Amino acid sequence: MKKIVTLSVISFLFVCCTGPKDVQQDDAPLKKISQIDFSHVKIEDSFWSPRLEKHTSATLPVCIDQIENQTGRIKNFENAAKGEGKHSGIFFDDSDVYKALEGIAYSLINNPDAELEKKADEWIDKMAAAQQPDGYINTYYTLTGLDKRWTNMDKHEMYCAGHMIEAAVAYYKATGKRKLLDVSIRMADHMMSVFGPGKRNWVPGHEEIELALVKLYETTGETKYLDFANWLLEERGHGYGSMGGEGEWNKEYYQDVVPVRDLESISGHAVRCMYLYCGMADVAALKNDTGYVEAMNKLWDDVVHRNMYITGGIGSSGHNEGFTVDYDLPNLEAYCETCASVGMVFWNQRMNQFTGDSKYVDVLERSMYNGALAGVSLAGDRFFYVNPLESKGNHNRKEWYGCACCPSQISRFLPSIGNYIYGVSKDALWVNLFIGNTTVVDIDGKEVKLHQETSYPWEGKVNLTVSAENDIDKDLRIRIPEWCDEYSLSVDGKAVDADVEKGYAVIKEWNPGDVVTLDMAMPVEIMESDPRVKENVGKRAIQRGPLVYCIEEVDNGTGFDSLHLNDSSSFEVADVPDLLGGVKVIKAKTDDKNILFVPYYAWDNRSAGKMKVWLEWK
Repeated sequence: MKKIVTLSVISFLFVCCTGPKDVQQDDAPLKKISQIDFSHVKIEDSFWSPRLEKHTSATLPVCIDQIENQTGRIKNFENAAKGEGKHSGIFFDDSDVYKALEGIAYSLINNPDAELEKKADEWIDKMAAAQQPDGYINTYYTLTGLDKRWTNMDKHEMYCAGHMIEAAVAYYKATGKRKLLDVSIRMADHMMSVFGPGKRNWVPGHEEIELALVKLYETTGETKYLDFANWLLEERGHGYGSMGGEGEWNKEYYQDVVPVRDLESISGHAVRCMYLYCGMADVAALKNDTGYVEAMNKLWDDVVHRNMYITGGIGSSGHNEGFTVDYDLPNLEAYCETCASVGMVFWNQRMNQFTGDSKYVDVLERSMYNGALAGVSLAGDRFFYVNPLESKGNHNRKEWYGCACCPSQISRFLPSIGNYIYGVSKDALWVNLFIGNTTVVDIDGKEVKLHQETSYPWEGKVNLTVSAENDIDKDLRIRIPEWCDEYSLSVDGKAVDADVEKGYAVIKEWNPGDVVTLDMAMPVEIMESDPRVKENVGKRAIQRGPLVYCIEEVDNGTGFDSLHLNDSSSFEVADVPDLLGGVKVIKAKTDDKNILFVPYYAWDNRSAGKMKVWLEWK
């Protein structure tokens, strides 16, 4: 069975909000939905559990080995503590250590490991020893000249500080140990002693500190950190940006052209944009700033409708690791940094929490299963920085990168995927993703257990059981993905014709202990791109459920470049348990030629060779 779908880059409906440009506040909370934290979620899933096991057994050990033995990243902290020696690597390498530490913290939450915790404590001791008496911490400037600190806004001082704060908060939540948290507080206080109203202006060249400061505020209860995050956001677009004589400040590249609440289109570096929008969302939620939300609505429209790949990847150009012009989406040259796809997950969850609209989770899921998951090998020990949609055979996973933001990003993303499954609001329990898991949480003072069973993304059937000693006065809202055109819904085996609101089936009549079953048809979809994407004119791609598929030369060696699809193409879905960790492949037949499609996330896990997502249609 096949279905033909035309994409407007990715085909979502969107209504853009407009409003005045000044600060706007609403009395009602803007954030309607809170996530159920992954610390309460035990994933028991045939698709994700093997990946989480590889994260523990392979990804974290690789990160630790690279940081300690293969590169000078941890040595930089040791040298900074001694005040002697050279700095090795790139000026922002501290951030990789912090992100890996955050990944360790998240792993410890659900998988306690005394040796791993001991390793984290060793790193934290070295970080604390490297902090200057005034609270400043950055190994690059400590070893190359503290007199030059805070002179170049692109030298990632606040970016590194932000990742340190995130790691500190994560480790504090995981272990109760606050040594790194106290280091982070001293660094935040140092920054606030230098910058802020009536002090120096500052525009961080690489955003991240903004969302991190919000986490610090939520952990400490100190409003000053939230206010400082807000101040940093408001610094943009007023001509303050500078590289301190070390080069020309590119306003577009650094998202510094206009004030953030005037933003209407995405530009510059993709990852920086994602962190900026996350910071805006976090501040907006806490300060009820509707102006920020209105700006993000316009930005989301621009990103998703005109600048996003079918894989949920963003950033088409390697020149600026970001964006050029609308609908410029080359396949062979696509950049699609893994970090940016993870950023899409972060941002779209936040947008969903404002609105309760499933379109944001649709994008989250697309980015998660395709753009982000492709960033790590099935063995967990090799990585993609760039995720093109076509390869001539010369693009392969690596053990590490000189700029290693993507491996360390994956190390903190994978163990926290439980964050995105459920939500809770005043009136409803929200089921966003379909992942086998068990969750026990306190909701309205009642202990509630959620148990989800599914073979998703291979099959569309999901069983959900919500158990509690007493009735729960909330609707169940279960997301119906945008790819799903046909489904059935039942409660304890009785069919339910539930209303669908903003992409969620709303079940009002249910009792604790009921088994809610969602069964979604998963036909093979032939995807057609928006005609304004010149690269894909006369081409088609294949999708099934949330997974985008591709062809690899290893499966289709003979005449690879001539393989194509047309109206007569037939498709068969087949289980191949011994291929790529166990996958469903799609077998196509066109003009007596057989074509084998595999999930995009799994490509380049065998012998090197060519790959395509988009095939000629003729």
